[in-house]
Amino acid sequence: MYLPHISGITNHIRLYKRYFEQQGHEVFLITFGSTQYDDDEPNVVRNLAVPVGNTGWSYGPTFNKTTRELIPTLDIVHAHHPFQSGSYLLNHMKKIKAPLVYTNHTRHDLYADSYARAIPYTLRHRWNSRYLSYFTAQCDLVIAPSAGIADWLAEYANYNSATVIPNGIELSSFQNVGIGAGTDTSTNAGTIRDNPNLDTSASNDNRAASDNKINRAALGIKTDDLLLCYVGRVSHEKNIAYLLSEFASLVKRCEHSASPVPKLLIVGDGTEMTYARNFVQRHGLAERIVLTGPKDYELIPHYVALSDAFITGSVSEVHPLVVIEALAAGLPVVAVASPGISDTVEQGKSGLLADSPEPHALMQEAEKLVKDANLRKRLSVGAAERAQHYCLTNTAGQLLRTYEELL
Repeated sequence: MYLPHISGITNHIRLYKRYFEQQGHEVFLITFGSTQYDDDEPNVVRNLAVPVGNTGWSYGPTFNKTTRELIPTLDIVHAHHPFQSGSYLLNHMKKIKAPLVYTNHTRHDLYADSYARAIPYTLRHRWNSRYLSYFTAQCDLVIAPSAGIADWLAEYANYNSATVIPNGIELSSFQNVGIGAGTDTSTNAGTIRDNPNLDTSASNDNRAASDNKINRAALGIKTDDLLLCYVGRVSHEKNIAYLLSEFASLVKRCEHSASPVPKLLIVGDGTEMTYARNFVQRHGLAERIVLTGPKDYELIPHYVALSDAFITGSVSEVHPLVVIEALAAGLPVVAVASPGISDTVEQGKSGLLADSPEPHALMQEAEKLVKDANLRKRLSVGAAERAQHYCLTNTAGQLLRTYEELL
């Protein structure tokens, strides 16, 4: 998958491609999908494919001639998915001398449970783990974006040699969004501007242009509302049903206490969007939950800046960029402890983590944040400081040095 589909991996690859090009390197991006899409960047090679429903994935039977002729000219080949593009690459890698790098962006066991439920459980996981074990063994380097995923690869795919290189983002896009942007922002933006340790080097030209329609009033959110936000795919593997259920419980709990009754902003789209809309109607939460639908990545910082905290029920994350983006914006993160999340969010320092996705577990952590303004402020500062670990210059620079060592 790649543009026009929006996802964490799409954004990750787009950012890193641009960074490497700025360093003077030539980068080709090989993908499957509509050959009619008008790319606004150089060297995107699209292979004809059929979309798989509305998942964002596309399936193509093979690489086209342009791709087959391109691959032997490359110095490094970096696969970001093992099953389609990765498996096709293996046939070509035997004929050339370029190293093959693979980044494991996905908990393939959980995605199989979400998208391959028609296949018996034992069969799908046996095939999944065996193929992943085979594919990683063919690679010259396997990258895990977090230590938890390196451990998962060792357990699930019997691969014990993954190199941990965190994902990174352009922090300034989320740190500076409130500076002269003309958008309505929460107190977190002020916290970020007052922190002298943060990266604010990017100029206004490097940030998304202001959209005056992105403000609390336009979304039906009052200035003094306590706003939680979720950004990402609204799909089964993101545990959307659990998130909605926990938020509904939080609203009920707060309605009968002195705590402010929070609102929830969900930015994104996906296979569970109809379920989400029905849930809001069924539970009478139209005044409490705002569903924006899909938004361009350049506008995401403006939506995040409106919020007081980030919340997710997902346990399928590898190293979630949306969580890093929230941290960069100074938002405390409320989530479920799991590989990827636990590697990114420090419990009690940059967020609050439920032990497991059990009923009321996420709600109880969110309730602590809703009730305690001092806790929100302290975690906001910790979140902004934690985000410094994921500056794009550092993480992409580390990957570039790794390429050079392989060569």
